[in-house]
Amino acid sequence: MRGMRSAIFLALLAATGAHAQDLEPRLYSNVPTGMNFLVAGYGYSEGGVLSDPAVPLEDGNVRIHGPVLGYARSLDLWGMSGKVDAIVPYGCASGSAVFQGEFRERDICGFADPRFRISANLYGAPAMTLEEFARYRQDLIVGASLQVSAPLGQYDGDKLLNIGTNRWFFKPEIGIGKALGPVTLELAASAFFYTRNSDFLGGQEKEQDPIYSVQGHFIYALRSGVWFAVDGTFYRGGRSTVDGVEGDDLQENSRVGATLAFPVNRYHSVKLFGSTGVSTRTGNDFDTIGVAWQYRWGAGL
Repeated sequence: MRGMRSAIFLALLAATGAHAQDLEPRLYSNVPTGMNFLVAGYGYSEGGVLSDPAVPLEDGNVRIHGPVLGYARSLDLWGMSGKVDAIVPYGCASGSAVFQGEFRERDICGFADPRFRISANLYGAPAMTLEEFARYRQDLIVGASLQVSAPLGQYDGDKLLNIGTNRWFFKPEIGIGKALGPVTLELAASAFFYTRNSDFLGGQEKEQDPIYSVQGHFIYALRSGVWFAVDGTFYRGGRSTVDGVEGDDLQENSRVGATLAFPVNRYHSVKLFGSTGVSTRTGNDFDTIGVAWQYRWGAGL
């Protein structure tokens, strides 16, 4: 059941706008059908440029922190396990930078763009009741998902720093996970496709190429229900065009992170996580830490 909560826990990063760098271990693990998950968490990020890499900033430093609330439910999708989940993040940002030779700073709080996702395990994770799941042992799982972000967060087209993005994004992903005793190895590949932002920095029109991402996880589970993961991701793309002028902002970055999760009792669990940039060509060179609490119910638990 660990995989379901991971889908929302790492979504704390949504408050930073750093969606291409999300690290999500156990996203495609199996869980009993009909189980519900409620997650509340808090994340903090600080670093180089957490805002839009298309903006030519110098000496930028931004701090973003805030809570997130999420809900997920496991489903039976034509005999295979799946889920739907939704998250609503809130963030407060404080930052300063030099823009076109002028020092700028801003403090802002507001809702980030909400996200919605449907996931399906295509192989190795059949839909099961809680009783059947107690006898299940993972081998190889292949899964896929589609996540959508809606432009409903705080946004001011005249400002450099915003919590929302004023555009949709669509993220299809495919992932595999192989269990080897207490160790699970995972690999996932995804792409982020963005719609046009027609109110970028004073009414300019911004378009952005897709960002392609791959992430991997080494996960070790203990008999007590505690598990930890070492995570890594590499992503490339995202060059922007503003009013027809192509920018020099191709992203080619990598990050590493770690995750620790432990149960409190049958219904409650806690997760700690952090990540940092390893190499950064353009934008989003930052550090993140966070904590989240989960409550689960349903499916005869």
